[in-house]
Amino acid sequence: MDAMRMSEGNVRECPIIEEEPNVDATRFFDLLKDSDEPVWDRCTNHSKLSTVAQVFTIKSDHELSEAGYDKIIEWARSILPKGNRLKENFYAAKSMMKPLGLGYQKIDICPNFCMLYYLENAEMTECMTCMHFRYKPRTGRGKTLVAYKKLRYFPITPRLQRLFMSLRTIKHMT
Repeated sequence: MDAMRMSEGNVRECPIIEEEPNVDATRFFDLLKDSDEPVWDRCTNHSKLSTVAQVFTIKSDHELSEAGYDKIIEWARSILPKGNRLKENFYAAKSMMKPLGLGYQKIDICPNFCMLYYLENAEMTECMTCMHFRYKPRTGRGKTLVAYKKLRYFPITPRLQRLFMSLRTIKHMT
């Protein structure tokens, strides 16, 4: 109210307070540094981040197993110059990408797409609409329950937070 009573020339400006980024943001910014670091010295067309992202895309597009991914990386590292910075296996590459905060949650679903086994229905073992069982029958000594179908839920909040972290995208977000 006081600011409204002040004349136009007397308006007080709020000081801009810069804060240190939180732990997640710091990890994210460290990952962005990997986008500038080449896979090997004098490499001009691939960074550590772009290489891992491209190999992840190939793994996904061709439904490769983790072992298949590891074999491709092993072969690629053997033809790259010594001292290359390519992550040595799927686990290392996945942990490198984790700071992106773009994980997902697996949710079991009915094979007939009737319902999700989520929240209050998380403990159910058969669909309440079509009565189809949630899990495949166990064979042999397997103790692990395997659902017929799974949904991968990608939460939107971390993705929006990442968009707001970049000075290039923040102006388009408001």
